[in-house]
Amino acid sequence: MKVTDVRAEVYRWPRRTPITNGLYTYTHSGINAVFIETDEGVTGVGLGSGIQDAPKVGVAILEHLKQHIIGKDPLDIERHWHEMWRPKLVGRRGITTRVLSGIDIALWDLKAKIAGMPLYKLLGGFTNSVDTYIAGGYYEEGKGLRELALEMERNIELGATAVKMKVGGVPINEDVERVRTVREAVGPDVKVMVDANNAYRHYQAIEFARKVEKYDVFWFEEPVEPDDYIGQREITRATGVPVAAGENEYTKYGFRDMINHRAVDILQPDALILGGITEFMKVAALAQANDLDIAPHGNQYVHIHLVAAIPNGLILEYYRDSVDPMHGKIYKDELEIKDGRVYAPDRPGLGIEINREALAEYRVA
Repeated sequence: MKVTDVRAEVYRWPRRTPITNGLYTYTHSGINAVFIETDEGVTGVGLGSGIQDAPKVGVAILEHLKQHIIGKDPLDIERHWHEMWRPKLVGRRGITTRVLSGIDIALWDLKAKIAGMPLYKLLGGFTNSVDTYIAGGYYEEGKGLRELALEMERNIELGATAVKMKVGGVPINEDVERVRTVREAVGPDVKVMVDANNAYRHYQAIEFARKVEKYDVFWFEEPVEPDDYIGQREITRATGVPVAAGENEYTKYGFRDMINHRAVDILQPDALILGGITEFMKVAALAQANDLDIAPHGNQYVHIHLVAAIPNGLILEYYRDSVDPMHGKIYKDELEIKDGRVYAPDRPGLGIEINREALAEYRVA
């Protein structure tokens, strides 16, 4: 079997209302799909991250990287990763590694399809279902405490037993009040995570963490800039709230440094960013060797397989229509939360099929 083509489809659509976290405002959402075709008619599907805002750049990088796998055996995934990731030529971080991630994910989808098994089974098959939390709680125009509480109550109605909200975009005491509101809305038995998206300096994060400890916060995500390992470590030592981070980290080397600094309690690799499934599984093994749990950031359709494949998978992130207006329309089959858990698809590969009919008007590349 040989690879005959590698191509991308990039889609971008507006949100009903812009959403804001501690540092950034998002007006659009989208997906970046990578397709790897073979001479035996089997096609692998991968997903990348962050390319829809610069589609021409992303597609150009893919055109450059695909030369390393055209005409090659798609099962030689380690070799392909090594050939594509040339730090001196393409850089160690950023959009090139994100494009590489999409290609790598497509290769793994293809490999699992050839094997005739779900990807999580091919990767290890530790379980077929995982605990899940619904991400949201963004700042939005006209969204006050009442609207925030209603959003969280709706999450619980959908079967969630854990929820996440944004902090860092307003003064600390105002965010403390928002955390109190969410805790009262979901009750004492639901996990509540808070995510600052790098908005604080370490001393501000410590102040905030100490003030919300009484609301039984499950974790404090990305309190400071991703490269501030020492600041992250200071926060973990100053509060009883576990610190989680890693969505902006790249490759096994970045996570090695996080672990060596004992910078966080929970690692959050994103396979669509850090270098694909090949790197994700190495990060998971590195974390396991250091008795650390993995709670991946991002796309649930890829990460359900990765969390289900490993023994130190803690919980899955899940986005619903409150974050993405196209939720439920992007793929032919939907992942649903049942009693706080998501079940891995039993179809070969990732088990996803892009709903091109629903997305046609939003294609940008």
